[in-house]
Amino acid sequence: MARCTAPIRGHKSASAAASCPACSGFGRGYRSHGAYPPTSYTSVQGTSGGKSKDRGQTGNAKPSWSRSNSSVSYTPKQVRALTPVRNSVETLSEKLPDLRDVFLCHAWDDRKGVAKDLHDHLETQGVSVWFSEKDVVLGVPLLRAIDKGLANSKVGIVLVTPAMLRRLPAEGVADKELSVLLSRERLIPIVHQTTYDALRDVSPLLGSRSGLDTAEEPLEDLAIKLAELVDLG
Repeated sequence: MARCTAPIRGHKSASAAASCPACSGFGRGYRSHGAYPPTSYTSVQGTSGGKSKDRGQTGNAKPSWSRSNSSVSYTPKQVRALTPVRNSVETLSEKLPDLRDVFLCHAWDDRKGVAKDLHDHLETQGVSVWFSEKDVVLGVPLLRAIDKGLANSKVGIVLVTPAMLRRLPAEGVADKELSVLLSRERLIPIVHQTTYDALRDVSPLLGSRSGLDTAEEPLEDLAIKLAELVDLG
């Protein structure tokens, strides 16, 4: 390849540029600074339709608390959402090491369906879960039992389903649970068969929290991530 005879400052005149074996083919003009033609490159962010992609929202990330043999992958967005919760878990566990891992907040209509499925997946992963179907003893006031469950759990999971969205405006038991959970940095919404946009229409405060979504990955994988989140071993 022919090389420019003035690679640093460029040529001082058009005739000098015309005489250069590298620059004579670039037309009648000459370059006063730099001798090499522009080089095309691919952005490290990638492109799609001429626009840059934000790699911060896609791809895989490995949070510091994830198990070395973990079978699931995280997005950077998930790591950002879960990191404050993990920090709270670590701080709280130093003071109160005997807390239950998770408080599961769900709509009454989901207690024998997706809420039970999530509970079972979590327990399979070794997570201790406060779940009203098994932790509210007959004869004990429901709200009192919930209050104790919230106080004695490291993390609150809110299972956001169409049934939950219908229940929230009525300000029932689930709404009272959320009022407590929203005051802490230990809340993780999990959206199932609905969207965060629909949640924000009903509860802007809860909808402003980042969380997880079963439309992106199976409930079983989300349970593994939650198990890693609360595991301090």
